[in-house]
Amino acid sequence: MAETLILSGKTVSQNVYKSLQTRIDSLISSGCTPGLAVVLVGDNSASRIYVKSKAKRFDKMSLFSETFTLPDTVQEKEVLSLINDLNTDNRFHGILVQMPLPNHLNDSTIIEAVNPLKDVDGFHPENLGRLTAGHPRFVPCTPKGIMRILDYFKIDLSGKHVVVLGRSNIVGRPISILTSLKQSYSNATTTICHSGTTDIPYYTQQADILIAAIGAPEFVTSAHIKEGAVIIDVGINRVEDESEKGYSLVGDVHFESVNDKVSAITPVPGGVGPMTIAMLVENTIEAAERLVSV
Repeated sequence: MAETLILSGKTVSQNVYKSLQTRIDSLISSGCTPGLAVVLVGDNSASRIYVKSKAKRFDKMSLFSETFTLPDTVQEKEVLSLINDLNTDNRFHGILVQMPLPNHLNDSTIIEAVNPLKDVDGFHPENLGRLTAGHPRFVPCTPKGIMRILDYFKIDLSGKHVVVLGRSNIVGRPISILTSLKQSYSNATTTICHSGTTDIPYYTQQADILIAAIGAPEFVTSAHIKEGAVIIDVGINRVEDESEKGYSLVGDVHFESVNDKVSAITPVPGGVGPMTIAMLVENTIEAAERLVSV
């Protein structure tokens, strides 16, 4: 079999940033600097690192971002009050509520409080409904990034069997919709597997393209896949080891065991992760363009 193609999200994201620069320059020259408000609740270390990466990228692109940090003891009404203020603040074209939230806060209530026109995460029910209907406004960043990787590397899903591991509203459910839409580089037959699925390998072994998004370190092994499959590994899991850092980052797929069997695979890190931030930048620019034109 030919050498495995490594689907580098770093490469694709750099291509995205380059393509966005003209649109950014146009907005800024017209007096509009695309702005993102990030609401960070609590002291989740992974969330803090991720938010810092987002802010760094926005600054590098000459975009505006501000992080509003709240303690993990904050009451829901205070979070809702902040979001209400951000909804009417013209400095911000996009609002992102960093997940996960502390258990005492209702995710759905808080997400639904965000103005759908500023919901650059694409999680508001109105935006998810538009996606389901095939007329998306904002596509959730990670699924959008996955589709962009497939498009960049000319992996056409039409007529193929896509199997998605995971059914979250963040990745699994929206990517299952995107892969099955009747449009270019999509139009696949899509199966979703989850914790209630019996005999998961039965389905994954049929997959032409397997998208793993279950948050289980190295769950997918060579025994789960067929020869020549394409794997998109969404997982990023911290596993303790004896390295200097004391841990390593691994995906939901056991890379070493599948690498010689697949035709293409995203690495972890450096695969889907960089694309999530790139799509957040793109969605924020889209929001600015849409609100400026109103």
